Amino acid sequence: MVCILAVMLSTTTPMFAEGPADPTSVVVDVLVARPVSFVMTVAGTALFVVTLPIAAASRSVPTTTHILVAGPARDLIARPVGDLDDWLNY
Repeated sequence: MVCILAVMLSTTTPMFAEGPADPTSVVVDVLVARPVSFVMTVAGTALFVVTLPIAAASRSVPTTTHILVAGPARDLIARPVGDLDDWLNY
């Protein structure tokens, strides 16, 4: 039991808190990136609904969902404000 715990603790990656976000990045994120991600989420959802029969026939619904809906939604909701490093990187 001790060996398992030692292996688990030695293989975990420590998380370090980042400093405060750059004010310019926050402004650009709130005024540009979030609205663009919102529009992409809405447009991707509409496009997904239109292409769903084709995606279902080709058995590519999970891939289509990820590219058209989940990626932009993740940029909109889950990405920290001011973190533009991973924006549109899906």
